[in-house]
Amino acid sequence: MIQIGLTGWGDHPDVYEVSSTAKEKLVDYSAHFPIVELDATFYAIQPERNIRKWIAETPDNFQFIVKAYQGMTGHHRGELPYASLDEMYRLFRLSVTPLQEAGKLAMILVQFPPWFDCTKEHVEEIRYVCQQLQGFDVAIEFRHQSWYSDTYTEKTLDFLRGLNVIHSVCDEPQAGEGSIPLIARTTRADKVLFRLHGRNVQGWRNTTGDDQAWRKVRYLYNYNEAELTEIQRAVDTLQAETAEVFVVFNNNSGGHAAQNAKQLQKMLNIQFESLAPKQLDFFGGEW
Repeated sequence: MIQIGLTGWGDHPDVYEVSSTAKEKLVDYSAHFPIVELDATFYAIQPERNIRKWIAETPDNFQFIVKAYQGMTGHHRGELPYASLDEMYRLFRLSVTPLQEAGKLAMILVQFPPWFDCTKEHVEEIRYVCQQLQGFDVAIEFRHQSWYSDTYTEKTLDFLRGLNVIHSVCDEPQAGEGSIPLIARTTRADKVLFRLHGRNVQGWRNTTGDDQAWRKVRYLYNYNEAELTEIQRAVDTLQAETAEVFVVFNNNSGGHAAQNAKQLQKMLNIQFESLAPKQLDFFGGEW
């Protein structure tokens, strides 16, 4: 089974009805896609009321890929707003548990930063994070190329298998150590995650010092048909190895993610069932 979705539901104007308010965007989104990556959890551990609201707004079979809080992955700068690491993890687990109980938690995505290289210290850090998230399906995403060097690729995949975690496969700009190659390999028989970040090589590195401006450029990319054909082949490879392939488009900056996702859906000849009842045909054709 192949599931296709986008990162977040707030930045995709093509999927909203004209009269929709900000509060209705998730409902509109879930009329098009069966999964979404929940990125709000990266910036702050979400209160239970938010989680339960999102559960109520989506169809029964809708699933969330929850991004791990930045304090768990080394992205957070400065002092953590929690009394201890134990307290941070406890609150995060409490936050996502309602999703798990509702059958709507596809996985927790633990994405490490570009400077998180393949070292013994970082291997132990991954073990610690997975131990703290025991009982949840966890996906690990690397950004440093060293994890996929000729020496370490197989060891990295075997390490993830040993931890029983999901491999986050990525398509992203090939821009040196802070980016990884597309390795269409799985580490579990039930699930794999495939995240598509675009191929904006010039925008991938932050040379401005302005994080907000940089993020708008970083994911500014529109996949062409030939590139989507490459993605289709990678999806087919992953589907042959695992039961469920979660494909998430993250090239949001220019509004291309939804269109690219629909294009890939058509190429794969997929019709999603049990979506929310109101679906817009924003391409003027049947999907």
